Amino acid sequence: MTFAPEPAPFRVCFVCTGNICRSPMAEVVLRQLAAAAGLGDSLEVSSAGTGEWHVGEGADPRTVVALAARGYDGSRHRARQFEVDSFERLDLIVALDRSHERILTSWAPTELDRSKVQLMLSFDPQTAGQTDVADPYYSDAAMFDSVLTTIESACQALFAQLEPALRAASATRIRSTNSSRTPEKGRTT
Repeated sequence: MTFAPEPAPFRVCFVCTGNICRSPMAEVVLRQLAAAAGLGDSLEVSSAGTGEWHVGEGADPRTVVALAARGYDGSRHRARQFEVDSFERLDLIVALDRSHERILTSWAPTELDRSKVQLMLSFDPQTAGQTDVADPYYSDAAMFDSVLTTIESACQALFAQLEPALRAASATRIRSTNSSRTPEKGRTT
């Protein structure tokens, strides 16, 4: 007897400059949205930076505070740099601003890989005309809070677009799991 392979989770990576402010916020928010909808197993969310300045460091303390104030946990984040070989395994790469988009598309090995790169605000119709999520790094805590509001709205819009496909994949995964189970001997179903 052969079984169809389980569908792989949809893989999203958020990318900003140093991976300590904006992209960790987006990673945490989207992951929590998926978990709250019961779709955490259908979506793999990560983040990275275009630069190596903060590799291995935690999120900026102001990021952690802004997230915690809204019930998110960003304390376990560790910054990493985006690697070109990540294109192959990712389904969607979300750039937080146009500079990240330009860098990522220049790194993309193929046209298909370039098509995976999308701007964060392109998912949110409420931000029509805006392209960049502001970088709060050189600002104050209020700016981090404002950026988180923007990111929450864009993540909700992105999740609304992903949710139907994630639900379908989840249903397939459940059917696959149930069909692979065999009833216990002597037990009827």
